[in-house]
Amino acid sequence: MKSLLPPPGPTRLLTVITMVMSLGQGLWMALSSIYAVTMLHLTPGQLGISVSVAAAIVLLCSIPLGHLADRAGPRTVQMWSFLALAALTAALLLATDFWAYLVIVAAQGIAYRSGRSARKAMIAGLVPAAERVQVLAQVRAASNASISVGACLAGLVLAVGSRGAYQGAVLFITAAFLLTGVLTAKEPPVPPVPASAGAALAVLRDVPFLSFAALDGLLTTHTILLDIILPLWVLQHTGAPRWMSAAILLVNTILVVAVQSRAARGADSPAAAARASFQGAGCVAAACLLFALSDGTAMIATCVLLVTGAVAHALGEVRQAAGSWGIAFDLAPDHAQGQYQATHAMGQDVGKLIAPAAFTWLVLEHGALGWVALAAVYAILGAVISPVVTLAVRARSLGVSLQRERPPQAHS
Repeated sequence: MKSLLPPPGPTRLLTVITMVMSLGQGLWMALSSIYAVTMLHLTPGQLGISVSVAAAIVLLCSIPLGHLADRAGPRTVQMWSFLALAALTAALLLATDFWAYLVIVAAQGIAYRSGRSARKAMIAGLVPAAERVQVLAQVRAASNASISVGACLAGLVLAVGSRGAYQGAVLFITAAFLLTGVLTAKEPPVPPVPASAGAALAVLRDVPFLSFAALDGLLTTHTILLDIILPLWVLQHTGAPRWMSAAILLVNTILVVAVQSRAARGADSPAAAARASFQGAGCVAAACLLFALSDGTAMIATCVLLVTGAVAHALGEVRQAAGSWGIAFDLAPDHAQGQYQATHAMGQDVGKLIAPAAFTWLVLEHGALGWVALAAVYAILGAVISPVVTLAVRARSLGVSLQRERPPQAHS
């Protein structure tokens, strides 16, 4: 536990808060679909519609919610977001049909996104610029460990399978979110930024940052490979046992927790962060090639290739994540961290909406050739991010220079 936590201070409290939240989140991630179908009797189609509608609403609200964190103060927004999540989670016990579930999960998505954007704005406000990526890496490693514990608790709930077990899990998740909101009140405040400090939703006019967010969103689609694509690949295109999918996810989780903090070192400037993204993309591309080689090989060779690919993917994931955070923090002006971090997250969400169908078609329909195509795509994305970041840094420097040279306006 000590290795997962930063030294005593504001960042340790922030990490503990994230771990408490992630415990409930991990439990809910593993149970949400089964709860909706088993307890509320939703059809798989209704569940899919609910998730898609909630995701679309969150996308539309992302930038305004980030702007709210800047104007109202990130601590205030984070606290009320998690208190709202607690109330909304408890409301699931009263839901009886599709429409009630749809409203609740959409509101949950909005509350979670506002809290996530506020958390990154809190890090930007409390942590020196040179330490932000390292702190976020420690937060992510601790969060993954906590999510794993929540997933194990979900296994116990599923093993029992009774109505009382499901309802008890919902109450446990409610308590986790409630405790998260209460603990947030103990964090040091980050002052809200007055409206005069910058134009509203200035990120929408920052073309270089929007370009980076789009590219990074596409690059981050590698996270769905292990969750969606690889289990189907193992089942349909290899002779490996089905439990290999679980083994691969376990390898990923252990490595992310173990090496995320170390992988974040040296990503504390735009140029260094861009190099980290490139290196991470290269590892993911190598993982795709290893997965391609597992098609049609003997079982032992297939398992070795799959596990080796999972290791390469995990190393790419942690290094790319470090680069992504460093760029997003460095390119965002201090007065608009909330809306910039929300826009960054929105780019990732768009990528994850597009990728599942496209990757399923590419890999499952075209086999090893699809993996090779994905490797090429990730390699190209990693190479393109560096010049885009260079242009963004130049544009920001030019903007700051022009602002300093502009003479003050006369007042009537």
